[in-house]
Amino acid sequence: MKYYKIFQYAYLVLAALFIYDAIDKYTVNGELSYTSVLFAALAVFMFFFRKRFNQKFKDGDNSK
Repeated sequence: MKYYKIFQYAYLVLAALFIYDAIDKYTVNGELSYTSVLFAALAVFMFFFRKRFNQKFKDGDNSK
């Protein structure tokens, strides 16, 4: 397995951790943690960005 696939899915794990953190802080304090929500959204964006980038890179290698 390639390392880039492992790191690609690590972004989803980080997103899940940040979402858990945001929910935990909301239930304890009653305040929404915008930082955790922002990092979760960024991690999900990076997952899809890296997935698309890796697919384009793989398709480009096959055409040579």
